[in-house]
Amino acid sequence: MKYGKTVTLKDGRACTLRNGTEKDGQALLDLFILTHAQTGFLIDYPDEITMTEEQETQFLKEKAESANEIELLAETGGKIVGSAGVWCVRNREKLRHRAGFGISVDQARWGLGIGRALTEACIECAKAAGYAQLELEVLADNGKALALYRSAGFAEYGRNPRGIKLRDGGYRGLVLMRLELDG
Repeated sequence: MKYGKTVTLKDGRACTLRNGTEKDGQALLDLFILTHAQTGFLIDYPDEITMTEEQETQFLKEKAESANEIELLAETGGKIVGSAGVWCVRNREKLRHRAGFGISVDQARWGLGIGRALTEACIECAKAAGYAQLELEVLADNGKALALYRSAGFAEYGRNPRGIKLRDGGYRGLVLMRLELDG
């Protein structure tokens, strides 16, 4: 699946949304590690990220060649500052109508509209791929993300109050959300 679009951010800068390519492997890996170190709102701890540049490069190659999955990058000023992806929940007949969605943005760029632009691009890509439903999980205390997803049309369909177990033994809740794409 191919995608490319330029949007204007809230500060007036241009931001290009595009497919990740093999040449972006190290930059995407660096962003992934950075964003996971910046916030506790993402699923992994930074030290759990074990992908290599070669693995990230292969991942991007596979997504670029896929007809129904994609990894999008947000680039501004020649730097990758965000990423988002759409993937098939499971490639079985009863489940292949469902797509998963995930996103991360460099915290230094929060509030500029990058998250919204990536979310809207992923919705567009999921529709183009023929999915009937786009799904995500978000930490229950991530108010900004919840507001973004609700404004994009996602609806809550459940909660897992112990969805995340922290290293200190505590738990954080997850909100399960979905967006019907064929209705």
